[in-house]
Amino acid sequence: MSTINIKRVKTSEIELKDRLVSIQRVAKVTKGGRTFSFSAIVVVGDENGIVGYGLGKAKEVTEAIAKGIDDAKKNLVKVPLLNGTVPHEQIGKFSGGFVLIKPAAVGTGVIAGGAMRAVLESAGVHNVLAKSKGSSNPHNVVKATVDALTKMRDAYTIAQQRGVDLNKVFNG
Repeated sequence: MSTINIKRVKTSEIELKDRLVSIQRVAKVTKGGRTFSFSAIVVVGDENGIVGYGLGKAKEVTEAIAKGIDDAKKNLVKVPLLNGTVPHEQIGKFSGGFVLIKPAAVGTGVIAGGAMRAVLESAGVHNVLAKSKGSSNPHNVVKATVDALTKMRDAYTIAQQRGVDLNKVFNG
């Protein structure tokens, strides 16, 4: 369990779709008054197992979103998918945010809250049961969800790591 499969992905030849998770106006009080800026959390993915998140900060909303998209494209990871759902149950954690992700039957849909839903749909998960526990801060929820997805392993990688046949993984 010490080796976690975080597969980095290059952005070339992949068509990515971006999703705005959260945008916040931040005020800095100076001698001349309040200075406003914006921070945006953006999730990008190809809806086929590749997902990434990014944070952008700027004086204008559009600039913050553009910076967030650029940052998200630098942090892409590959997620194992199995028939439109996740391969197994997994818990993810980041700071105060905990998420639980469970596989679901075909036709269930994405049962997840706002920030988790954006990440799971961008990754290409169509049927999943998910619960966010602890912090509801979108930053922590997005990072905890990506943490849970990167910890996922499919049967092929488990068989390869154990050095056994694929049938042995399923049938013992």
